[in-house]
Amino acid sequence: MRSRVELFETIRKDRTREDLSIRELADRHHVHRRTVRQALEAAVPPPRKVYPPRLQPAIAPWTAVIDGWLEADKLAPRKQRHTARRVWQRLIAEHQAAVSETTVSRYVARRRVELGLIRVEVSVPQTHLPGAEAEVDFGELWAGTGGTPVKLWMFVMRLSCSGRAFHVVFATQAQEAFLEGHVLAFQHFGGIPGRIRYDNLKPAVTRVCKGRDRDESERFIALRSHYGFDSFFCIPGITGAHEKGGVEGEIGRFRRNHLVPVPAAASLAGLNELVRAADLADENRVITGRHCTIGAAFELEKLTLLPVPTEPFDPARLLTARVDSRARVSVRQSFYSVPARYAGRRLTIRLSASAVQILDGSAMIAEHERAVGRLTECLVLDHYLEILKIKPGALPGATALVQARRSGAFTAIHQRYWDAVRTAKGDAAGTRALVEILLAPRSMPAAALTGAMDRAVAGSVLDPAAVIIDARTHTVNHIAPVVPIGALSRYDRPAPTLTAYDQLLIGSRP
Repeated sequence: MRSRVELFETIRKDRTREDLSIRELADRHHVHRRTVRQALEAAVPPPRKVYPPRLQPAIAPWTAVIDGWLEADKLAPRKQRHTARRVWQRLIAEHQAAVSETTVSRYVARRRVELGLIRVEVSVPQTHLPGAEAEVDFGELWAGTGGTPVKLWMFVMRLSCSGRAFHVVFATQAQEAFLEGHVLAFQHFGGIPGRIRYDNLKPAVTRVCKGRDRDESERFIALRSHYGFDSFFCIPGITGAHEKGGVEGEIGRFRRNHLVPVPAAASLAGLNELVRAADLADENRVITGRHCTIGAAFELEKLTLLPVPTEPFDPARLLTARVDSRARVSVRQSFYSVPARYAGRRLTIRLSASAVQILDGSAMIAEHERAVGRLTECLVLDHYLEILKIKPGALPGATALVQARRSGAFTAIHQRYWDAVRTAKGDAAGTRALVEILLAPRSMPAAALTGAMDRAVAGSVLDPAAVIIDARTHTVNHIAPVVPIGALSRYDRPAPTLTAYDQLLIGSRP
């Protein structure tokens, strides 16, 4: 039985290819016209009840035992290895397992492929038509971000005909990164290939069935429906890797040529700038056996790609989280700050591969670049200013202050003003004066305040109100610009007149 997402995909394809009416689509698919309208409006069906994943209680307790026997078979003579029936017989005899032979044979067949116990098949060279196919995979890499080497994941989409590839680095290979990689790749290519090859990535496949049948993730089906491409899943294990050898080789080639030595960047965004520059450089590369550059071949293939929809697919995932007593929300084992007044509240999180947006209803109250690694804190000093005004002694050791210094938001000028005002007024009063000035950028440019603090230290006029007044006088762009009276003339309208009505009354008299 098809899911609603697959039904929506079929309806959208029938409308695009055959231009059927809503009534015709409803009759063809035996659904209400309301369902057809929902499918045409969006690739994702309206939310419905989420059921927990189905368990496998029969085979789950014995998977470790079976895997051990199959691993031992690698050292055993080929004709004296376990058959699926022998595995089932041993489970019954030695472990008194209550499991059917069919369940065991299906598991053993899948694990043999995954463990490489099946003989490798010979690969057949392929010729790919322009715009017909692409391949997708993730590759592992190490990079220095913020001075610390971390393991990252590189999403790669490679067009099979021209060899043009798109690379982007994420902190994770979760579903939001998988989906966002597709969106960015289609924008980069300016088109969509007719079919894309995958291995059995968890963001796309929830269960590997017999042969090439797969139970697919509904978010992936929605992405495929939105962009209108077809998918092809390779055989599990090393045999399936040869079915998408283009992208497998591209990951290793790109890593050797552009990521050696280990690259270093201040942030993930900076690392992706290096990756984009490498993609541009590769356009002049000539693949062995071909007679033109990748860039020239892509210009011809681009004409055959499917058009990209005007509205991009939203790859973000919506979550909810409660703000803790430190004004942080925990998302995927990392912590992100929000304004302190939201402590104890449950907020909505819009999680993408590169950013974390925190919402109160429809209003976005905080936005952070996605953290790299686990148990990482991403704190904004501005979120704690109201609390620091009450607790000034917490500022010198605040983690948010350390991160603000590292990012350049808290400059040497801030520090000089803070030192001077604490010397003049004492630690508590001086820190409160600094906090009062730090609150001002919410209503005026931060650069103007920085210049005013510098002048305040030079002139020994440290009162925060005077600093704010000085910054306001040096602000170039006013918050409420003055509009010349002449600019409003286009809104002038003539005064109403009743002449036509009077003439109507005069003409009606006898």
